[in-house]
Amino acid sequence: MSKEDDNKAIVGRWFTSLWGENCDLGIVDELAAPDMLFKYSLHEPRRGREDIKEYMTDFRAAFPDLNFQGVAELIAEGDYVVAQWEGGGTHTGPAFSDFLAGALPAATGRKMHFTGTTVLRLKDGQIAEELGLDDGVTALTQLGLMKTV
Repeated sequence: MSKEDDNKAIVGRWFTSLWGENCDLGIVDELAAPDMLFKYSLHEPRRGREDIKEYMTDFRAAFPDLNFQGVAELIAEGDYVVAQWEGGGTHTGPAFSDFLAGALPAATGRKMHFTGTTVLRLKDGQIAEELGLDDGVTALTQLGLMKTV
């Protein structure tokens, strides 16, 4: 297998295990670099395994049915893998204050479903960066944190 194929396999496991229907936080210790940068437009950037696990634990508690899946083949070039995805969940859990646009009180029952593109950089078989651009306007509008005109 080529380096690109190896990287796509790593990213495929990462997305399935972390972002899929059943989250396995053990994948963070296995595939994330110790100082991994994790940055999406809806949230404050996170750095390091423990910070990423804390974020995902809180996100999953607030949105227990959270689930994202790929919508196109992964694209790889050198150390980079690009993924297109869609997904979301229903806010039935505790209050969630990680959105840059504001906080949700507990159990709003609001649903979000949105799309995005993520670029991941790998180094020595581990994910060093996950940088995502998501359709935050759609998600925030659905959650009632943003109003459209």
